[in-house]
Amino acid sequence: MSAGVLSVRVLRVGESVSLRVRRRPVVVGFVLVAVALGLSVYSLGTGEFSIPPGTVVSALLGGSDPASAFIVRDLRLPRVLCAIFVGVALGLSGAVFQSLTRNPLGSPDIVGFPQGASVGALIVITMLSGSGLAVSLGAMCGGALTALAVYLLSFKRGGTSGYRLILIGIAISFLLVSVTDFLLARARIEDAQEATRWLLGSLNGRNWDDVRPLAISLLVFLPLAIPAGRALRALELGDDAAHALGLRVERSRLALIALAVGLVSVTTVAVGPIGFIALTAPQIARRITGTAGLPLVCSALMGAVLVLAADLAAQRLVPDRALPVGVMSGLFGGLYLAWLLSTEWRKGRRG
Repeated sequence: MSAGVLSVRVLRVGESVSLRVRRRPVVVGFVLVAVALGLSVYSLGTGEFSIPPGTVVSALLGGSDPASAFIVRDLRLPRVLCAIFVGVALGLSGAVFQSLTRNPLGSPDIVGFPQGASVGALIVITMLSGSGLAVSLGAMCGGALTALAVYLLSFKRGGTSGYRLILIGIAISFLLVSVTDFLLARARIEDAQEATRWLLGSLNGRNWDDVRPLAISLLVFLPLAIPAGRALRALELGDDAAHALGLRVERSRLALIALAVGLVSVTTVAVGPIGFIALTAPQIARRITGTAGLPLVCSALMGAVLVLAADLAAQRLVPDRALPVGVMSGLFGGLYLAWLLSTEWRKGRRG
């Protein structure tokens, strides 16, 4: 047995099957789960009313005193669950799209999908004076139409190209930012204030009504990641090789884009746009697992860890005032993007 590889033998009737699983991604996955749980317990126990970790765990298991149980389960747990669900969705969508484009810059938040969802929501808020479900539907439609426009404009004879998707997506992203500014400039001051709060991407004030739609959406989307992983592994070999393996390349590519857009749109509807998690989580996961491709499960777990950490920092950075989590993720993601661009530039010069 080679280092870093776990051999498992499964005995069936009349045959012996050998499965080889890389040990490091499995270990990293368990470590990320442990880190996410630790951050969750710490977040549930800190605030204006501090609660010891043991009491937090007891409250989650149905024990503890009524006051601590109310604070943990009713006031703080929905926020933590929203952070975990949003992080999982963003990390997975980033891994899918970066694998699809075979480019570390091929992230949904770089190519304009969240911006499209934001424009759809802003049209409902500022022009139609809508709220609640109408804003959610507007965001979903905006993200879907943006993805369709990026796909159609990048399509050419013989299929689509990852670089074309990224370049056209970046152009559409800047266009949508201008549309967002225009909508805010012409909106009433009350609508503009509401839209600005939503655009910052915040977990403040989350309750169980916010958790349920996120959980249901993930129950729908996460099972689709299993066939998505198989299609991505084939597409990473190139379109010709994937076609030779029997994969319907363009249909699979369109389905993968729809999966990534659906995950991003769901999070945008729930908490507003949270930037750079989809960009950074898959790349960090790939580096710590040491895999050639982007690990979908570890990318999702890394997304949850990053959102939890960013939310904790946003709550504690400024005393007596909780910042939106989008501010912290944007700060970290901007620094990471600058590092990534400088690294790619140095590689290009050496090449």
